[in-house]
Amino acid sequence: MTIVTDPYTGLELVELSHVWGHGVPSYPGQTDVKMFRAVKHSQHGVLAWKINTSMHTGTHMNAPIHLIQKGADLSEVPEDRLFGNGVILSIPRGSYETVTAKDIEAARPGVQKDDIVVIVTGWHHKYSDSLEYFGESPGLSKDAAEWLVAKGVKTVMMDTQQIDHPLATNLGPHRGGPAMRRLAGEYQKATGKDPKKEHGEWNVAHKILLRANIPTVEQIGGDVDTLLGKRITLAATPWKFKKGDACPVRVVAMYDPSGSFRIPSGK
Repeated sequence: MTIVTDPYTGLELVELSHVWGHGVPSYPGQTDVKMFRAVKHSQHGVLAWKINTSMHTGTHMNAPIHLIQKGADLSEVPEDRLFGNGVILSIPRGSYETVTAKDIEAARPGVQKDDIVVIVTGWHHKYSDSLEYFGESPGLSKDAAEWLVAKGVKTVMMDTQQIDHPLATNLGPHRGGPAMRRLAGEYQKATGKDPKKEHGEWNVAHKILLRANIPTVEQIGGDVDTLLGKRITLAATPWKFKKGDACPVRVVAMYDPSGSFRIPSGK
């Protein structure tokens, strides 16, 4: 764990992103990140990579156009959605569980209008190429997404591999799925619930957020555990990508241990 303290302001800068690169976990049905050195130090004293990747790998941002036709692309996401005050909510969840509106409303510190909301279920500790991480992860319920939209938040981030429960995506029996063929059966065996009844709508929570022009970040990680239950300032750095639905993103939180720091007006 590395926390950098700014010597002028005393602000602590905390990494909230997973390391990205060769071998990063990738969604079932998608090809792995492919990287090779096009130019090497041993040849020319220069290093330059060539990369072939899905944009939905590692810690990444989704623009509305990802699930909403004619929605805003990454180049059109307003700058104020990428920087601002927010909260790190600790809402621990186990396999196959959901995060509901009641859970978010009860979490502290309370969510305010125009917040960037980071929901931490603990699933970032399981980040790996595994059936458990991709298939059993928790996700937002429909009413949770509706609550966040009604509250007027700017951006929603989670430490899970999807915003929705896996069985509300094509990992289960939706659209081109199941990408994980045994997932529905394993869910029913573990919970005794019918996956089609419990998660019958496709990407419902994610679509609600994106339709409201709220960008999302999936797979938050890094040192997020050091900020659980705190109000912070966040900065995210996606590409200015025309027609871009998603891209890897670096997220950094700024926390003032004294609680007294304010950004000067400049006057």
